[in-house]
Amino acid sequence: MATSLQHHEKPRVPRPDVALAASLFDALRDATEDGEGVTRESYGPGENAAHMIVRDAAAAAGLETDVDPAGNLYMTLAGRDRSAPRILIGSHLDSVRCGGNYDGAAGVLAGLAAVSSLFQAGHVPDQDITVMGIRAEESMWFSANYIGSRAALGLLAPDELTTVRRTDSGRTIAEHMHDCGLDSEAVTVQTPYLRPDAIAAYYEIHIEQGPAMESEGIPVGIVSGIRGNFRCREASCAGEYGHCGTVPRALRRDSVAAVAELVSRTDDLWATLEEEGQDLAVTFGVISTDDVHSAASKVAGDVRFTIDVRSRSAETLAAVREQLDATIAEIEERRGVRIDLGPCSETAPADMDLGLRKRLLRSASELDIPVLEMPSGAGHDALVFAGCGVPAAMLFIRNAHGSHNPREAMEMEDFAKASSILTASLMAAGS
Repeated sequence: MATSLQHHEKPRVPRPDVALAASLFDALRDATEDGEGVTRESYGPGENAAHMIVRDAAAAAGLETDVDPAGNLYMTLAGRDRSAPRILIGSHLDSVRCGGNYDGAAGVLAGLAAVSSLFQAGHVPDQDITVMGIRAEESMWFSANYIGSRAALGLLAPDELTTVRRTDSGRTIAEHMHDCGLDSEAVTVQTPYLRPDAIAAYYEIHIEQGPAMESEGIPVGIVSGIRGNFRCREASCAGEYGHCGTVPRALRRDSVAAVAELVSRTDDLWATLEEEGQDLAVTFGVISTDDVHSAASKVAGDVRFTIDVRSRSAETLAAVREQLDATIAEIEERRGVRIDLGPCSETAPADMDLGLRKRLLRSASELDIPVLEMPSGAGHDALVFAGCGVPAAMLFIRNAHGSHNPREAMEMEDFAKASSILTASLMAAGS
């Protein structure tokens, strides 16, 4: 009888190697400190240093390592059937300028903590389990979304490599890849490194970038879906410069007034749609006049601005874009200005896989870890994988003070809980 019960017992879930992760957080911070926070610029020295640190640690932990043409890093625990679709655990290692040490990196190190513990326990999964350190997720560096994950999946257009330029250097993606010792031509010429049908599941762990979990006192979140967006990073309004005391209101072509009206009317639209129960977030993150030609005593002739619109609904995004275009046309005609949104990138919303979400919920329940089911207002590489038909799931880790700033305050105890849920879910997958 005792033998029979033991036969049906679930295998013990090993504790994730949190000590390894903690040492790597310290190493990443030491290598990429900028005096205020950390800076790991996409395809730059900071991101390169992070990838080297993590790759060396993975190899030392007994995992296989590989790098694709775009510089994405793969750290694999070999499975019994190496031809079977793999389980992928991914996140990015770049950061914004003067950012925090946990955004992105927490996901890669949680994957390493989980997989390393399986290796140490002598566990051989049914299929390969691979931790992916993704390149160039932070869109502040290039006017393009999810460069690393799209490149791995063969979704990066060839002209993006040679036309999209980094915001600080003015040099192209291809040029920065070359600086990193990568072959940019191979990114679009060679067979994609990852095929969606060769990925059984994609997991991503990330710090929460808002206050919901902190306010609720919940350590781990399970993401229900990710907002899609359209972003216009190079929008402009062209009017006409004039003397502030001599040009009457009716004859002004004031670009500041035109953009201010656009902001106000778009905010009114947001309020209306929100009252109707629609999910939406609109941000004009940058508005600036020309440094050389603008003055306190002049009517502004040129304004540059950005707009970021996000929603869980593709229909809402389309409706807002249609209304935005109509509003711009009205303002142009009445105020005598020209508003150009410039190139706009678009990403469709994505729901996280219901089966994987249930698996994460079960694992959390068995470990007695409280979780909060919630949507993600920020974009993540999981959205790209889900958009390709790959079953995808995300865990959030409670984090005080938001993200993209030096005050990120993830606690290692919460990190350990999220990593434990991931480890248990990997075991529950039959791996």
